[in-house]
Amino acid sequence: MTSIRREIGARFRKPRRSREVLSGLLSLIVVSGFIVTSIPLHPPGEGAAFGGQAGRRPPRRERPQAPPAEEKPSTEKAEEQKSTGVTSKSEQESKPPRQREQEVRVEGEPIRLKADLVTVPVVVFDKKTGRVYTGLKKQNFTVLEDGVKQEIVTFNGEESPITLVLLLEYSRQIEWFREEVINPAGLFVTRFVKPGDYIAIVAFDIRPAVLTDFTDSPARLREAIYLLIRNYPAFSESNLFDALSFVLRGGELDGVEYTGLQQIEGRTAILLVAIGIDTFSKINYDEARRIVENAGVPIYAIGVGELAYILLEHRLPPESRLTFLQAQNTLKTFAEVTGGRFYSVRFQGALPSVLESISVMLRTQYTLGYTPTNPRREGKRRRIQVLVDVDGDGKPDNDRLEVQHRRSYIEPKGEKKN
Repeated sequence: MTSIRREIGARFRKPRRSREVLSGLLSLIVVSGFIVTSIPLHPPGEGAAFGGQAGRRPPRRERPQAPPAEEKPSTEKAEEQKSTGVTSKSEQESKPPRQREQEVRVEGEPIRLKADLVTVPVVVFDKKTGRVYTGLKKQNFTVLEDGVKQEIVTFNGEESPITLVLLLEYSRQIEWFREEVINPAGLFVTRFVKPGDYIAIVAFDIRPAVLTDFTDSPARLREAIYLLIRNYPAFSESNLFDALSFVLRGGELDGVEYTGLQQIEGRTAILLVAIGIDTFSKINYDEARRIVENAGVPIYAIGVGELAYILLEHRLPPESRLTFLQAQNTLKTFAEVTGGRFYSVRFQGALPSVLESISVMLRTQYTLGYTPTNPRREGKRRRIQVLVDVDGDGKPDNDRLEVQHRRSYIEPKGEKKN
């Protein structure tokens, strides 16, 4: 099996079309470096390895096209643009990509996507007891941006469904203990999902692979986990930053255009299980941090780097200790700046209790949304503060609370918002 895996894994990096694919079944296939035996393969462009139509597909960017208009003289065009506020193609292309994506002209009116909304996931704890506060309402929260009160325009309480992505590292770095990591994570998602929830599973090594689309079916989630358990990682690389970018911002993968988790409304989260070492991602650490910080999606990161180092220490050079510590700090930073939480696992049996703690926080997470009143668009950092009045007396109780939420984001660059 090992020799076959290496030979095929070296020759093929992506699923390839063949007569067997067209007939619907391959006895041996490779999906993004993973060996899959006797599994039906969706033709390229059909989405995930399992559940291509499971529950709800990740939303796609299907933008309505305005009907073509007759060509008008340039002076007439300019007057019309001035009166209607519609910019020319060249002017639109001069805008930042994010701003162009926010404005889609349909019958003369721009569609405002979720990008205009700043989302703030919040979990509230009692400082002394560690008890999580439940049953809070919109009126219990106040959001300040750079010290200025903002109107909360959307509120998702603990009873609202949640959309979760389980993002698993599946490189050879975890080969020695992959079952101890993957089995508890798989059991967690199959038990966690409730009616109305949607969960997707994405594994990554040299590139991300969508193992199952968003689904509320525990059976499909189990199938995706079983796919990882019965096979072996094919690549040593772990491009963590690229995987996070894909999950949050979306993109094309195997012929399917996925919309990122940051564009899905309501309560969202990423459960990341990884060592934290990034090898050859197309983006660097600073770019990755900016992406996760601006997404408004909390990352609950479980670092298995210490476990890997303890198991492999006798085979590693002394300087590798620093590499594992840096990887741990990376995961910790990503969790903190997104309003999530970081856990480091040192022992093989510690993962279930960590997952139980994460389950409690996910179920008691509130998501607040506001449209910033500040029209500035200079790429500067904006600070977020959340005040919580748990007893309803009109005064914040933050002195006796631990309020877990994202603390800041980077405003976009471009024209001022009107």
